[in-house]
Amino acid sequence: MHLLDHVSIAVSDLAAARPFYDSIMASLGCEKVYERPAALGYGARCRPGNALDSYLTVYLSPGATTDDKRHWCFKASSQAQVRTFHAAAIANGGSDDGPPGLRAHYHAHYYAAFVRDPQGNRLEAVCHLAEESSPTAA
Repeated sequence: MHLLDHVSIAVSDLAAARPFYDSIMASLGCEKVYERPAALGYGARCRPGNALDSYLTVYLSPGATTDDKRHWCFKASSQAQVRTFHAAAIANGGSDDGPPGLRAHYHAHYYAAFVRDPQGNRLEAVCHLAEESSPTAA
């Protein structure tokens, strides 16, 4: 089951958010599908016959606020993708809120990283698969 169809995140500075979201969404293999003066769009909207897609909009909102109880978690297809997500976030104006690693208190293979966007919104990328056995895994 895919729980979310689409989600929106509000930021007060879209210019600062743009390189951040462009980089983290690209790190997760998610395409940017539009850019407007007050919004950025990533992913694909669901349409008849295809209900598996999901969509993220980042909106400019002068009254945007953050709350530590609110966060958005994105699925990653590998632990390497989680690490790439974290590195992309830090390199593009985000801050670390929990480095890539196992969170065994959720389950044995819960591998995640937590960041904050330039606005302070809490984001996470998670992979639920066992550690890769390839020599490129770090």
